[in-house]
Amino acid sequence: MSNIKAWLQAARLRTLPLSVSGILVGSFYAYAQPDIIFKGAILGFALLTTLGLQVLSNFANDYGDGVKGTDNENRIGPQRAIQSGAITVNAMKKGIITTSVLTLASAITLIYVSFGQENFAYSLFFFFLGLASIAAAIKYTVGNSAYGYRGLGDVFVFIFFGLVSVIGCYFLFAKEVDSLVVLPAISIGLLSVAVLNLNNMRDQVSDSMSGKNTLVVQMGAKNAKVYHFTVIITALSLTLAFAILNNFSPVQYLFLLSYVPFVLHLKTVAKNTVPRDLDPELKKVALGTFFLSVLLCAVFQF
Repeated sequence: MSNIKAWLQAARLRTLPLSVSGILVGSFYAYAQPDIIFKGAILGFALLTTLGLQVLSNFANDYGDGVKGTDNENRIGPQRAIQSGAITVNAMKKGIITTSVLTLASAITLIYVSFGQENFAYSLFFFFLGLASIAAAIKYTVGNSAYGYRGLGDVFVFIFFGLVSVIGCYFLFAKEVDSLVVLPAISIGLLSVAVLNLNNMRDQVSDSMSGKNTLVVQMGAKNAKVYHFTVIITALSLTLAFAILNNFSPVQYLFLLSYVPFVLHLKTVAKNTVPRDLDPELKKVALGTFFLSVLLCAVFQF
């Protein structure tokens, strides 16, 4: 495997569409408001920062699970870079540090573009939020207190992929919070949680053997399915509630087309008895969430 190919695989490009879903929804909802000045630079640096955080999280996940031995022959998913020997532990450390620095630089630029030299309090708040996001990306599996090993991954994914992503991005444009934007923020957060839950359902046996006490390991496979259904159905219901409260016109309900893949996905999960077979569903839910966000962004403009 070439070095470039190894790093691209470690970056796990298939996870990137999911990471930008919240940014798109928050940004284009702001764009649809007639009294908000939309700056393309804010959208650009928000996307760049989010992609940096996602790649950082993937590198840190590869490193954390690799050095802990969680990525072993019992793991069902694709082989990781450290696990396969394609990237050394020291090289991955350097990759994590480099990505952290670049992502922080992008975040600082985003803050400056959004708030300029005014609104120092907002700038300071978002600066610390950026630091918290970087720390959360790294600490998922890295270190003795890695929260992903204590069943807290779902909480952090919901906060950063949902609330911070959608509400935070909207605030960068509007300098205030719209109460209705909380609904799609929760929806995107829950659908992101669903992706993580699928991953943990697939890896339940190997995670349990390695001492990685994910929520799925703690609740068991049967309850994990119930949890999965609850998360997705709640997310789709809140998105529909958002449309109703915003008085969507009939044509704007075209976003409901994005519900079809989720319905088919839930039918697959309901029938599933072999964890390995859930692996393709990860991509379906991630792309389904991205499809939902793109359709919402489109109908905002009608």
